[in-house]
Amino acid sequence: MTPASDTALDTLHTTATEIFTGAIKACNIAAAFDRRLHFEGNTLHRLLPDGGGPATIDLSAYKRIFVISLGKAAGPMLDTLLDRMKRRKGLSGICCWNQVPHSRNWRIRYFEGGHPLPNEDTFAAARATLALLRKARKDTLIFFLISGGGSAMFDLPLDPKITLEETQEFHQLLLASGAPINEINTLRKHFSAVKGGRLAMAAPDAAKVSLLLPDVPLRTLDALSSGPTSPDHSTIADVRELIAKYDLSAKLPASIRAFFERDDMPESPGNKGWRPSFFPKLARPEIAPARRVAAAVNMSEEDEAFRDSVFEILLSSHDLVESAKAMAEKAGYFAAVDNSCDDWDYADAARYLLNLFHSLRTTHKRLCLISVGEVTVTLNRKPGAGGRNQQFAMACALELENHPGERLTVLSAGSDGIDGNTQAAGAIADPTTVTRAHAFGFHLKESLAAFNACPMFTALGDAVVTGPTGHNLRDLRLLIAERD
Repeated sequence: MTPASDTALDTLHTTATEIFTGAIKACNIAAAFDRRLHFEGNTLHRLLPDGGGPATIDLSAYKRIFVISLGKAAGPMLDTLLDRMKRRKGLSGICCWNQVPHSRNWRIRYFEGGHPLPNEDTFAAARATLALLRKARKDTLIFFLISGGGSAMFDLPLDPKITLEETQEFHQLLLASGAPINEINTLRKHFSAVKGGRLAMAAPDAAKVSLLLPDVPLRTLDALSSGPTSPDHSTIADVRELIAKYDLSAKLPASIRAFFERDDMPESPGNKGWRPSFFPKLARPEIAPARRVAAAVNMSEEDEAFRDSVFEILLSSHDLVESAKAMAEKAGYFAAVDNSCDDWDYADAARYLLNLFHSLRTTHKRLCLISVGEVTVTLNRKPGAGGRNQQFAMACALELENHPGERLTVLSAGSDGIDGNTQAAGAIADPTTVTRAHAFGFHLKESLAAFNACPMFTALGDAVVTGPTGHNLRDLRLLIAERD
């Protein structure tokens, strides 16, 4: 590499980072809230109801208002709602976030839930929420503010004999299984007292408004934080098929294995005789319309608790992609989008995107290939310091070594600012990564096998570090090329 080409790669690193951070910044929660909802006095106006429930909600008709905010965007979502909603009488709530908020509202109880594994506040927040929801009546309106990450930071086993340590082991086993998020969360829904619609069932008579920031595919929105307020159409039979599929039975803690093997294991709320998508496929993904449970033939009594629920999607991964695309085009790149490898194994996703990338760059001098979604990693040993984004970037680095002297860069990072068990959001790779890593004493194939990418990328200065973003709109991958 010549100094000039080193400089060119440095510029590409900077460009990729700017597109990533700029796309997250453009997905502003407060602005998204104002595009969907507007408070005027005691009236909540839904600006894009799309037939999904009432266009207005009269807050004065309710004696009490509860706010339950959970997930990696719990703090910003809660602050935005409280700022817009001027009413304070009868207001109380719970906030379960993975950060300590700088300021606290005295009407809200705050908990610092664990992620990627549950902690003591995970259980405490769930217990406090269930206790509050049991006080709800017909004169109660509940706002559920739900973002990704809630599956870990907000949980409580249905079986009270299952301990926190056993729950942590269960979550770790699921994360290491290589299963896609919707299958992982099918197991979590049936395990938990606060998932799979059970929060809604805890307050069956109350009116409910769920505001969502999904970190899951829009076709499986009921997997968001394991669907605490939406009916679950997966079954116990599905759970047992997944346990067999991923050979989990012998690995589960004894108490959890016994729970899943119980003849009287309770079903999650939701009529299992019909399985239409709770959130129909979005016809216009750039405008994710509100969805409401439609009346259905043979709706069970349990489903009645969901009938008048209102759901609003404030932001989604589509917004993240569109923001990244706009920034890339503004910088003079041809921007292509391909999300086909969502939920693929990281190595398969790397091969697919790199093949597409090399094909497209033959006809575009300045190219930015954008992909959103999450890849999976199957752990067969105790991992080092890393995450799925850094694992993906390391796999790309090994292939990019075959293109010496070319101006190519791959960035993969999580929009929440946290990748796996590290403080990095992800990493950047280029054709010099392998050579530079060897100079620091790192061998990529060994690091890849040990799931230990972070030390290497940190030493190279190629870890993407943003700190927690207060967002969680899935992972973003950028593959950028320039040629003369």
